[in-house]
Amino acid sequence: MSYNIVLIEPEIPNNTGNIGRLSLASGCHLHLVKPFGFEIDDSRVKRAGLDYWKHISLFIYDSIDDFFQKNKGKEMVFLSSHGEKEYYDIEFKEDMFFVFGKESVGLPKHVISKQKDKLYKIPLLSPHIRSLNLANAVSIVVYEGIRNSRLH
Repeated sequence: MSYNIVLIEPEIPNNTGNIGRLSLASGCHLHLVKPFGFEIDDSRVKRAGLDYWKHISLFIYDSIDDFFQKNKGKEMVFLSSHGEKEYYDIEFKEDMFFVFGKESVGLPKHVISKQKDKLYKIPLLSPHIRSLNLANAVSIVVYEGIRNSRLH
């Protein structure tokens, strides 16, 4: 089963590189939405993705509007600490898009307000942190989707 990982305005090159490696390992497509907090050819992106970067199924968009326009009608879920439902309640489907926000502030507020019914969170069991590292969060959701698809 193939999924799509979407990073809205990623800021940290190492996270993007690691998520690129994850996308290749899991058979996912990687969608990056500008502006980025780094140059896509940043050595830290490539180092984190090692020599795999050239094999990644990569799509780049000039803006969030460009992304939504080009993927209109696609099945999407949005991951945010503001979600009320938990990620393991997602009804995983072939070619689904998992949309994540930037590291510093998450998804834009206008996306959260428009997508409340498709907004999911990863539960945090400690009151001492606000969120997980983006690469870790993406890994959790992607591999839950893979696990789920193997059960059905």
